[in-house]
Amino acid sequence: MSELLTTEEAATYLRLSERKLYDLVAAGTVPCTKATGRWLFPKADLDQWLAAEAIKPQALSRAPAPAIVGGSQDPLLDWALRESGSALASLPEGSESGLRRLRNREIVAAAIHRHRLNGDDEDANIDAVAADSSLFDAVVVSFVRREQGLLVAPGNPKKLSDMKSVLKNKARIAMRPQGAGAQLLLFALLKAAEADAGQVSRDAPVCHTGAEVAQAVRQSRVDCGIATRAVAAAAGVDFVSLVWERFDLVLRQRDYFLPSQQALFTFLRSASFRNRAKELPGYDVEEAGSIRLTK
Repeated sequence: MSELLTTEEAATYLRLSERKLYDLVAAGTVPCTKATGRWLFPKADLDQWLAAEAIKPQALSRAPAPAIVGGSQDPLLDWALRESGSALASLPEGSESGLRRLRNREIVAAAIHRHRLNGDDEDANIDAVAADSSLFDAVVVSFVRREQGLLVAPGNPKKLSDMKSVLKNKARIAMRPQGAGAQLLLFALLKAAEADAGQVSRDAPVCHTGAEVAQAVRQSRVDCGIATRAVAAAAGVDFVSLVWERFDLVLRQRDYFLPSQQALFTFLRSASFRNRAKELPGYDVEEAGSIRLTK
């Protein structure tokens, strides 16, 4: 077919009558030219006009999610985002908040560490994502397994060893925001100790990150709080190990292959990343970058 269509050819191509085509010409709606003395219709311009006027479903017209990794905070993740050249920003607000923002396309990925009250946490992250119908196209990528426990003052003056000792000594334990992975872990540990949140000191502050927990411990505003071994080492406080947990990244399948995400996932399999993980205590990066779930 010629790149310049006659009126008859254009009407056939657009599947309408010549009279209707002339009406569109008169209204200045359809792309056309009369430079040669008769109406001609550039086929490429007609194609662009059709595409521009098409009614697109929301899934096709939706703007890309911001290049932000939300959810839970981790110092090794923060370092990897910078060093990988991914250009991904960080918005640490907790696991539940991260998943909510991911559902709403406010972030491109969420870092999560979920915990069950029955203590079986190995698949807690992937089970939570699998059960979420709004994340029907999700991918769960392993970041690390990491060591979580109690941050305590140097020398562990209250001799805390587990959640039962926290309750027995009436130690002030830092709270975390509702929906944060560390708060979910606290509830799971309390249940394992046959206790509940009502038995924990009510005058302890709410700390949004592990670093804030460490600062509260150093300033004697709390006796302890839940965070990772890496955070404890960086802050110079003592650490009482409680569990190893999965720390994963959740994103949409359509976003998985974008350059920023691929830069990060490639970096997670690099020697540079693994060497850095060895320098920080409390990390297992054996499965870093591997896919744990595709819906």
